[in-house]
Amino acid sequence: AAGKIIMSRVPGVMITQFVEQLPPGKSTPDFLQDPCFTAVLFFPGKQAFFKAMVSGEPPPAVTWGRTKGEMNDPEKYSTRYDERSREHVLEVSEETDSYKCFATNEFGQAVCAVTLNVNEVTRKKQLPVQKEGEIDPKLLELLLSAHKKDYERICLEFGVTDFRWLLKKLKQMKKEREDEQSKLENVKQIEMKSTGRAEFSFDMKLRDPNSAVNLYKDGTMIQYDDDKNSKHSLQKTDTNYLFSIKDPQKEDAGFYQVDVEETNIRITKLFSSLLVPDVGFEAKLKNTKVTLNEDAIFQCVLSTPLDKITWSKEDASLESGGKYEITISEDKLTHTLRIKDCQLADKGTYYAIAGITSSSASLAVQGIDDGTGKGNDGDKDRRAQFVRGLSDMNAKVGERAELSCKLNNETSEGRWYKNGKLLTEEDGVKIIKDGACHILVIECCKEDDTAVYRFEAEGRKSEATLNVQDPPRIDPDALGKFTNPVIVRVGENAEWKLPYTGGAPMNIQWYKNDDELLPAINVKIDKSDNESQLRLTKCQRKDTGEVKIKIKNEFGVIEAVSKLIVLDKPTPPQGPVEIVESAVTSVEFKWKPPKDNGGCPITNYIIERQQVGRNKWSNLGEIPGNPSYKDTDVDPGRRYCYRIRAKNAEGISDYLQTADIPAAYPGQPSTPKVVSAFRDCINLSWCPPCDTGGTKILGYNLEKNKTGTNYWSLVNQKGPITVKDVFEGAAYRFRVSAINLSGAGEPSIPCEAVIARDPKKPPGKVTDLKLTSSSYTTFSLSWTKPKEVKGIEDEAQGYYVEIRPIESLEWTRCNPTPISLTSYTVLGLKAMAAYWVRVIATNYGGDGEPQGFDNYLIAMPPPVRPRFKDRNMKTLMVVKSGNTVRLNINFEASPMPDISWVKDGISLLKHVTITNSDRGSQLLIPTSERSDSGIYTITVKNIVGQESFSVEIRVTDDPKPPGPIELDQNIPGTVTLSWTPSPDEKRDDRLHYMVSKRDSFNCTWRTVADNLFNNKFTVVNIMPGREYYFRVFAKNDMGLSPPSESPVFALKKEKGLCQFLCVLLEESDTQHPCYECEMSCAVKGNPAPRVTWYHNNISLNTNTNYHITNVCGVCSLLILRVAPQDNGEYKVIIENKLGSAESTMTLNVRGNIFEPSQWLPYKP
Repeated sequence: AAGKIIMSRVPGVMITQFVEQLPPGKSTPDFLQDPCFTAVLFFPGKQAFFKAMVSGEPPPAVTWGRTKGEMNDPEKYSTRYDERSREHVLEVSEETDSYKCFATNEFGQAVCAVTLNVNEVTRKKQLPVQKEGEIDPKLLELLLSAHKKDYERICLEFGVTDFRWLLKKLKQMKKEREDEQSKLENVKQIEMKSTGRAEFSFDMKLRDPNSAVNLYKDGTMIQYDDDKNSKHSLQKTDTNYLFSIKDPQKEDAGFYQVDVEETNIRITKLFSSLLVPDVGFEAKLKNTKVTLNEDAIFQCVLSTPLDKITWSKEDASLESGGKYEITISEDKLTHTLRIKDCQLADKGTYYAIAGITSSSASLAVQGIDDGTGKGNDGDKDRRAQFVRGLSDMNAKVGERAELSCKLNNETSEGRWYKNGKLLTEEDGVKIIKDGACHILVIECCKEDDTAVYRFEAEGRKSEATLNVQDPPRIDPDALGKFTNPVIVRVGENAEWKLPYTGGAPMNIQWYKNDDELLPAINVKIDKSDNESQLRLTKCQRKDTGEVKIKIKNEFGVIEAVSKLIVLDKPTPPQGPVEIVESAVTSVEFKWKPPKDNGGCPITNYIIERQQVGRNKWSNLGEIPGNPSYKDTDVDPGRRYCYRIRAKNAEGISDYLQTADIPAAYPGQPSTPKVVSAFRDCINLSWCPPCDTGGTKILGYNLEKNKTGTNYWSLVNQKGPITVKDVFEGAAYRFRVSAINLSGAGEPSIPCEAVIARDPKKPPGKVTDLKLTSSSYTTFSLSWTKPKEVKGIEDEAQGYYVEIRPIESLEWTRCNPTPISLTSYTVLGLKAMAAYWVRVIATNYGGDGEPQGFDNYLIAMPPPVRPRFKDRNMKTLMVVKSGNTVRLNINFEASPMPDISWVKDGISLLKHVTITNSDRGSQLLIPTSERSDSGIYTITVKNIVGQESFSVEIRVTDDPKPPGPIELDQNIPGTVTLSWTPSPDEKRDDRLHYMVSKRDSFNCTWRTVADNLFNNKFTVVNIMPGREYYFRVFAKNDMGLSPPSESPVFALKKEKGLCQFLCVLLEESDTQHPCYECEMSCAVKGNPAPRVTWYHNNISLNTNTNYHITNVCGVCSLLILRVAPQDNGEYKVIIENKLGSAESTMTLNVRGNIFEPSQWLPYKP
């Protein structure tokens, strides 16, 4: 991909950036180290390993390539990624070639080239033959070129199991090898020359003069020779190597390397980059003519901004500093070269080189006119010249300043000027001439000494600026007074005042414990031009610390430090209180001093004592500052509590209260342990107490308690270990207390109940071990009690259940005490984790053999095919645009299924949130839009099967009304409505229309049509003489739109003869005897005609067997049950005062089917 070339932090790497500007947090690929140095080279028949570490965001993909062909053969080439070392590795088998490593992401590509050389016949130095008892030379060569982490693997290939003793030898060989390698000096990076060639050079001493020197461009070897007219040439002079590129073009831009093959090791000696920017000169250099000692300026303007261009005089490059000053404008288009104090030697041609283009101009230097009209170029040898001119300098007020210059002869005299005014020693300065050196000395600088000073001698001059700075200063006496600590008591005020001098403006800052102080209620800061004062009011103990003032102006910064000490009473002594000794009549204990002594030493401690059980505290007096106390007035067997207060010069602290301290009695022994139990005796053991009470333990009192009673009986004083006073089958508990000179101490914690009976044999294995149920966190087990085998396996009295994660080797006991039931539920398992499970039967004779399952168990419910729980799940959901869509789908499945959602067969967009659990899934769209409409399908899949369910979600909005309504009458008695579609019709395929009407006689709106999906409808039964109003509504899933109303429609009522508009007959093949027959016709007349029906000339208007109606001009006759006697002629007569009309028809009933004939219209 096209892009711009940027430099890498690793030599030999070229980076192409695909985008103009990288997004925040993103980066192009790069190599963390040079793959050339991590390449491990082996001899024929071995593998070569190239290793690369890359970086970039997003992480780049790494690929490899070679110059001479493809890398498709897996037997010769293999790639892998080492997770531990984060290295990309290429393994190559005996393929001498140049290899490239490409690191690519969407923002760029980094390329690095390495070359593999298989050393065989071409080696200049053969390895020595291994002698018996010596190290194999091949092993050392491999270790020299390998990475440290590969040492162990290489040694194992040579049968060396302990390679650590080789490291000393290896270190020595590396030092010798480095001494053999070539060394670089005077390296000059690549740059364009005024001759139009790009050159770079260096000095290099080779151990082997026949070593090959190779040149690479972007990792690809290029050919060169020693002909200066060649495209690439190398000129060697003694130890200097000069590489040049003739007439560089844009395609020559790249990264150049020089590699030297020496002492069987490939060494990269030099890296240099040639950039060929697309730039030209908008304004070129112009010839310049200056007078001797003046400054000359060359300036050019570029077409493209550049950070730097090359300035040169003939073949010598010029750098900024000293004689030359190079400046660049802010837009980086204008580049300027200033030549200071021009001399005749400065004349010549100067070049500005930008990329592969250059501009040149000449500089002419004229001598100074001596009054004869001729320059003094010919007299330059007789006139004074500056060997060293004046230099700008800075000095501080009150310090000594010295300006000096040097001429080329000692006889020349000169004068000093200050801002153009001649200086003499009467002006307070010292003028010294020391041979060719001329010195101006100002012993004590003042602010008005800041000026431009000039020295002139025989028409020559040199100028310099002296800047006299006035940084902040503090009088030593005031500083000594300020540094003395300020000591105050709690609640008092502390003040500091410090005078200073220096140039204005001054910035004053006060600090306490490195935190800047700002004016506040208890902080007052006053400042003036030469003094600042700090006042801290109502100081507290926590205010103790360092107080610092920082004074700063444009010339410097000075600081002064003082200390604030706030005195207060001490904090309470620190616990815990440690008992040093507890004897019959004395107790000694110690504590820690207070954390804060209040700013002054602890002088005394005040001790109080209380006997436990009483309310009175007795004052035992004060002791010196040592934090320990021995109470010699205690009663044996009693407990005491002590209060300790610290005292200093400022007051007495709060107290530290100790816990109850017993006087002289020993502590509790350990809980007795049952060593063995029989039917007639029980053997016990225990450990002595940690606290002996300050005296020797004389013995123990052992007590027993029969289970079910509250009485403890003394078994034997002095503590026997074997208890014989027991009854077979009874359960006993035991406790023990230690005895010293003061008496018996507190008894120990009782042991667990033990039954006096002979030992039993451990039980056998449980049988019929089953997993009855399981979940993601539990196993439910059941088993059968093991059978008792007399003399071998006794009865089980309880069971232990143990589990072991499949990745662990240690069993964990689920129940610390045995259970008596033959079932157990293991809790707290990790979902979908695998466990080994076993059950151990036990009795007081010991644990039996464990019984486990043949296979491990997985913490999961029994496998269940996914199915959806809700039987009445909706398949359609209508949501108003902008509202939240929340769809909950409940299911059951085991194990935990994979859940996926798609919309119309494709993945969901990012704004749709899916929340899954083991029992359901929720789809959430916080703010819906019409584009969210579609069919959403959830798929629930596990190892048993999968199920899917689809829901159509329609996101719509209240419909917009249709456009204007147009009315058209094509058939008398009807009107056709047409309207412009609603704007929502194209966006909502379910939008339809509803038409309603009302007339002038009935004010109620009546729906005449619904579910219309077109834009036209014909309304019938329009009566003359009435006004009609129509409304058209747009309708969708959200409801009705506002109506679009039509103009008023009316038919004029005209008077005339009554007549039939049309004669209609609705035919119906009806089975005899229970089917209907209906005859109807349409009539009109003004005034409205009267209608009479006849059957065989007999009036039917009063016959209840016929149902006669006349609605809106439609006259109907309904025969409810057709019978054979209904055969005959039927006639309808209509008449008004203006005339009459009639129409007849014949009804034939044949068998079970009647066939009406056509109406026969009749005109009167």
